[in-house]
Amino acid sequence: MSLDPRLWGKAAGLGKNAGGAHRTHPLICHLLDTAAVAEVVWDELLTSHQRSMVVGALQVPEEEMRALAAFWAGLHDIGKISVPFQLHWAGPKNAEGELLAQELCGERGYGFAAGAAQDRQSHEAAAHWWLVGMFEEIGYPSSRRRPQSQLSHAVAQMLGGHGGRYHPVVRGKDYRCPAVRHPGLGTGGWEEQRRVHFDEVRRVTGATSVPQGRMTPGAAVVLTGLVVLSDWLASIEVEIEVRLTEEGWAGAPEDLDAYWKTARAAALRLVQKTGLLGTGFTRPDSVRCGGGTSLLASLEGQLPDLVTEHGPGLVVVTSSPSEERTEAALRAAAALGHAAGARGLFYALPTGSSADSHMAQVHAFAERALTGPWRSLLLHSSSRLKPAEAARQWAQARAAGDVSAEPGEEWAPAANSWLNSHHRALLAALGTGTVDELLQAVMPVKFNVMRLFAFSGKVVVVDEALARGAWGQKLMLRFLEWAAALRIPVVLAALSADKSVDAMLAAYQRGAGGGGEPVVQPRRLPAWSFVDAHSGRGHVPRQPAGAVRASTLSVEVRDGAPYDEIQAALVSLVEAGSGRAVVYRPTPADAIATFCQLSQDLAGLDVSLVHEQMHNKDRWRRLAACRDTFSPGVGVSGPSALVTTPMLEHVRGLRFDLVVSGPAPLAGLLARAAQGAGDRPRLVVLKADSTFELDDDALVRRTGMVLGAGRTISMPQDVPLLLDEVYADELVDRLGEAAARELQQLDNRRTVRERRATGTAGWLQVPGPRELDGDLGLLSRDHPGMEPELLSCVLGEEMVHVVCLHQGFLLEDGIPKEKLALDSKKRRPKPGQLVPYLIPVPQRLVEGVAGDANSDWRGMAALKNVLRLNMVPEEGTWVRTGEGHRFRLSELGLAVDQLP
Repeated sequence: MSLDPRLWGKAAGLGKNAGGAHRTHPLICHLLDTAAVAEVVWDELLTSHQRSMVVGALQVPEEEMRALAAFWAGLHDIGKISVPFQLHWAGPKNAEGELLAQELCGERGYGFAAGAAQDRQSHEAAAHWWLVGMFEEIGYPSSRRRPQSQLSHAVAQMLGGHGGRYHPVVRGKDYRCPAVRHPGLGTGGWEEQRRVHFDEVRRVTGATSVPQGRMTPGAAVVLTGLVVLSDWLASIEVEIEVRLTEEGWAGAPEDLDAYWKTARAAALRLVQKTGLLGTGFTRPDSVRCGGGTSLLASLEGQLPDLVTEHGPGLVVVTSSPSEERTEAALRAAAALGHAAGARGLFYALPTGSSADSHMAQVHAFAERALTGPWRSLLLHSSSRLKPAEAARQWAQARAAGDVSAEPGEEWAPAANSWLNSHHRALLAALGTGTVDELLQAVMPVKFNVMRLFAFSGKVVVVDEALARGAWGQKLMLRFLEWAAALRIPVVLAALSADKSVDAMLAAYQRGAGGGGEPVVQPRRLPAWSFVDAHSGRGHVPRQPAGAVRASTLSVEVRDGAPYDEIQAALVSLVEAGSGRAVVYRPTPADAIATFCQLSQDLAGLDVSLVHEQMHNKDRWRRLAACRDTFSPGVGVSGPSALVTTPMLEHVRGLRFDLVVSGPAPLAGLLARAAQGAGDRPRLVVLKADSTFELDDDALVRRTGMVLGAGRTISMPQDVPLLLDEVYADELVDRLGEAAARELQQLDNRRTVRERRATGTAGWLQVPGPRELDGDLGLLSRDHPGMEPELLSCVLGEEMVHVVCLHQGFLLEDGIPKEKLALDSKKRRPKPGQLVPYLIPVPQRLVEGVAGDANSDWRGMAALKNVLRLNMVPEEGTWVRTGEGHRFRLSELGLAVDQLP
């Protein structure tokens, strides 16, 4: 039977011909397009380490493996030769509105059983079911009792996962007669065409070898990434249009050979358009900081030699938060990246605001450490909806002078529009974002394996590795297992060493297969350790003798009315006529109120405000202004104060003579105190102030007991001792019976919450690389009750984005600023236009608020977490009341009040 070119593979977005019928791209052409791109991805984009993982697992020479990878990628959509796909109601139609594939139904061999068209099996699952038997036929290793353990099933399951989720194991009784269970696959001509397409893709790609190896987790991640990325690139509609075949194209072998040349010529251009090629790490400077005693000197003096001897792995740095610690982590990443042949870096932080603030330092590092062309993206929920559109809007705003650019945001106008979108953004050579991006790689979310693939070619830096609570720590352990199995170089930076840090070292050792002595992070500060990914062995080098930034922190605890104490603390700056202070308030509403009061009461004080519930554009602009005012070495005339919320505690590059904060767990207070200037920074703690809603009451209480009325802390050497003291069981013994009972109750609640969070995260996370037992479907399994809300809960506090409008205009600085542009057909906005005007708000503050969006708006995936509010003017502010909440928007940001 000859190949039938009428079986279509792509149609959406290809327009219509002169006769009014939809234009289609034959399935065989799309399969060859994808195979051709896979060759280029193998040659140009995969690192040598990624290729070696695949070659070692499959046990074939690299050139043969290249052909096999192209062959397999070319088979990814063979499940489209099925009744439900070809006859789908939304498929291509002729001028009369009839399905083009309908003509197949009346031809001999294309008949199908009753109900076949209603078969709900996806084309991805169909490929998995059908290919198992075909691979077995051509000699791939197979097993009837345990199909998942053999290559014939593993490759089929890998290809069936190209839509973002793997499918469950298919048993022998099913894959030998797949159309019995799924009549939509069709028999007769349907089966013959699948075989013809299979044989032609194999012939054209030259993949004649039969591998006898096995699909390891590492090989599965790399091959899945190669297939999915190749499919994405081969599916770019404007590129398909230039390769459309003429009417009457027969698809004979000579036609396919000619088309293969066309596809190969286009493939390199497609991959080059991604902006992903040519990036690497420079060789670290050969000059060592001989005799240096600092953390940076210790790392630069010893890590390159350790990496040269043992290969890349995990570096853990424990030290007080500072730009110096960030620089040490980046220097470690550079040494690891060069040794691993990595093609980029991802820098992960606890919050979007901290990612914003690190962008400049990470960008400056990349200019020194990365070679070749590279793209840099800011990756967190507040930075983008559709990033390409957001970049254009951001560029327009800057050109109009409406916003000061963040240092390092020069990436925005130049960011490649194909790369800077959806799941592809993590592939960028340089990413600065939130740790959520890492954690989702080990959660059963769509395209989680593409995340692992993106990280497998990079170095990953996690700053404040302990900042995400029990959920995040449990998931981080699983990520580190996978990172070690994939030989991903990782740098972890934390405030202090404890059992959680030791658990992270152990997780990386476990993933690397190490069975040696466990590594324990040195408890003194600063310190660092190294685990190599090849053997899993730990290496504790000579430790630095000097602190990153040694200082003596003076902590004063005041128990008066919070605002009175804030005002009293700041009066000394006003009287001195100089000095810089930061005032932490528990909520945006508190910050706004404090800012207004201080502006009125302390006329000689220059007061600034920044908090999370501001427009994205306004918050970014104010953070940029903070660096101009509160950075080290910046000369400022007169006293100044910044009023903020806990969002600022992970922001680097700011220095204050005085830090004022409400009660908080010790780790949070020390993070804020690390922003203190000079060698004798001051921290004032307002004992009577409200606590941040997400802070643990037991840890706040314990911290208050340890600090007492105030104390002096030698930074950083006293930090481990203080943290041990806060968590010590003996702390309860100091109290009277009633107070001890109350603290014990708070401790018990914390223990229950942590165990519940750890247990749920353990239930939710994907298996480790050594637990798969050949079944990739375990990486995509769904649990009963696993709702999107649960995923959001695991990743941290669920956020929504509010956009405020008045009569169709976006509101900014208290006035209607820009007309909301709607799509003329679907009456939906362009998400990129909204990005500068979005206000992130915790979901808990807007529970039950439906918003004012129409059904078209709500049905748009990019806007599903955007709450539209139509506001009305009221006494100088914009107000929207209803559904139990009152929203007040001013130039100072958004306040949300719960109505009685």
